[in-house]
Amino acid sequence: MEWRRHFHQRPELGFRERLTAEAIAQKLQEWGIQHQTGIAETGIVAIISGNRPGPVLAIRADMDALPIQELNQVPYRSLHDGVMHACGHDGHTAIALGTAYYLSQRPDFAGTVKLIFQPAEEGPGGAKPMVEAGVLRNPDVDAIIGLHLWNNLPLGSLGVRKGPLMAAVELFDCTIQGKGGHGAMPHQTIDAIVVGAQIVTALQTIVARNVDPLRAGVVTVGSFHAGHACNVIANTAQFKGTVRYFDPSLEGFFEQRIEQIISGVCQSHGATYDLDYRRVYPAVVNDGAIASLVRSVAETVIETPLGIVPECQTMGGEDMAFFLQEVPGCYFFLGSANVERNLAYPHHHPRFDFDETVLSMGVEIFVRCVEKFCVN
Repeated sequence: MEWRRHFHQRPELGFRERLTAEAIAQKLQEWGIQHQTGIAETGIVAIISGNRPGPVLAIRADMDALPIQELNQVPYRSLHDGVMHACGHDGHTAIALGTAYYLSQRPDFAGTVKLIFQPAEEGPGGAKPMVEAGVLRNPDVDAIIGLHLWNNLPLGSLGVRKGPLMAAVELFDCTIQGKGGHGAMPHQTIDAIVVGAQIVTALQTIVARNVDPLRAGVVTVGSFHAGHACNVIANTAQFKGTVRYFDPSLEGFFEQRIEQIISGVCQSHGATYDLDYRRVYPAVVNDGAIASLVRSVAETVIETPLGIVPECQTMGGEDMAFFLQEVPGCYFFLGSANVERNLAYPHHHPRFDFDETVLSMGVEIFVRCVEKFCVN
């Protein structure tokens, strides 16, 4: 709890987690745990060897915070103006640190545990640079696990499933170039608002009519800006949005279809466009065997009435996906909400907080996963 509150008071944005990294490194040094700092800017990898040979299990924890002004009135509220831990990463870091301490004091397992403290999950993404820096090698990782404290589930329940858990994340920005003019003389113009509005409407048909109903997808336009006056036809219109899906085979489909629609509507009106489409994170896809291992451990730890929740998918994204593309693994949700204590605000809310009882649960689950996976 003390570590979590220390991190919560000192939140840092992606690739700027220097105070966080320093605090982690100080503890690892104090406990005599081998570690490397400065990976992908601020990332840390710690290695703990068991007392006999065996497989290598990685545990991943993200460290970054969000550009949100905290509204909680608690003794451990953020000391950094405009930045707060509004997604539980302070808890993730504390849980991984607690796991490191426990295993360093009780290395009665076969093999090696590699703890990966990762920057910038909230953006622009620290997992891929860490993979590229070789954190899954020397020694080579056989499997990886990670958790997300989850205020969508009550305290102590656990969401785990094989296959897709979280969605691929893609973003797009589009500018429509029309021909502005007087609102009373529309025949002299190419109305960028009309063009943009038709595109936004047409984009809704992608999921409704181009995607198999059994394969979920989302296309959301979250921003639309055009025009400045009631009697002036807009010269340009700008809109931006996001795409989400679970099925990796859909990669590339939405980008192609969105551009086809934008191009077709623009061509029919004589407008032009500029489209910037970015694939941010792939889908988080859990390995069946590792998910079963996590579930079997959870069955011995979880005692809440709701228990284990397999229907826990979300269209939210996570760059844990890049680790799971390289090695088999499992990412899971650990329920952290406590309505009775007013600790149930959603993630990314300025009053987000969680029941700290969950921290010891997270450590126990990680430790038992190590004991079950690292056997000879």
